Amino acid sequence: MGQDVEELRSDIERNRADLGQTLDAIGDRISPGRMVTRQRNRMTEGWRSLRYRVMGTVDDATTSVSGTASSVADRVGPDAVRRQTEGSPLGAGLIAFGIGAVAAALIPPSQKEGQLAQTIKEKAEPLTSTVAEAGREIAEDLKGQATEAGQELKSSATDAAGQVTDRAKTAADDVRQGQSSSTPTI
Repeated sequence: MGQDVEELRSDIERNRADLGQTLDAIGDRISPGRMVTRQRNRMTEGWRSLRYRVMGTVDDATTSVSGTASSVADRVGPDAVRRQTEGSPLGAGLIAFGIGAVAAALIPPSQKEGQLAQTIKEKAEPLTSTVAEAGREIAEDLKGQATEAGQELKSSATDAAGQVTDRAKTAADDVRQGQSSSTPTI
């Protein structure tokens, strides 16, 4: 009988501990602070996942991905664009740039933008001629310097080639003299 009482007490203690954990879990689940934390963690993980899909991960950088689309519809649809840009930040950037360029081409400039563009063009005209002239002068100076450097290089190469030829002839003569003095006469 003593054992039955001890078993009952241990069961009661175990049930109390389980009930305490259950109540703690319920309290954690309905706590406003914990709800905010869980939601923030979900959002952070979502952004991280999106970033990894677009930019790729370190593992993606070490593996090559290849494949071809089986139909034109697969290549043109928005899902295809998303699939093709996964792990490719350059591709995503080019697509965004292309969309921006198309949008800019479709939206006509306002009257104010046209006036500003004309004003800038008029004021930039003297600068463009000055810059073009300076560019021509720099090109002429560089051309002269490049010609001089080329001639110096040519003469240095010619001198070096002559020195190498002289040394080769001297070495060949030394070898011939060494052979003729070491060959026995019969």
